[in-house]
Amino acid sequence: MKFELNIAAIPEGSEIPVLYTCDGANISPSIEWRGEPQGTLSYALIVDDPDAPAGTWNHWLLYDIPGHVHALAQGIKTNALGVSGRNDFGKLGYGGPCPPRGHGVHRYFFRLSALNVASLGLREGDSRKALDTAMRGHVLAVTTAFGVYKRS
Repeated sequence: MKFELNIAAIPEGSEIPVLYTCDGANISPSIEWRGEPQGTLSYALIVDDPDAPAGTWNHWLLYDIPGHVHALAQGIKTNALGVSGRNDFGKLGYGGPCPPRGHGVHRYFFRLSALNVASLGLREGDSRKALDTAMRGHVLAVTTAFGVYKRS
């Protein structure tokens, strides 16, 4: 079975509903996955926007998600399942799409990595750079989904 990520509210490549953005309730969508490789002990989720004016903008860093977990509920609270890193808004947890007005359509990638360790040894609030470094050599597989958003 192929490692797959499914975000029912955001069909692949479609517009992200306002509910999940800074223009709405700014809550995370429900996410499900399946088909992880044998030996998966944990997961790490990174949600980012490579189209941000200052370079890739990190919206959500969640790591040490236990290997038996296969879904995150809509609006999941910080650290309910896993450990939250600090996003580029300077906060823990999810920060929804919020591109500058008049800056066009932005792509938002949800990347889930299956890891061969139960813990990356990171603390709450660690950075994307620390997460990328800690994952090196531990990634078994990655699955990606994306949606788009534009503010008028």
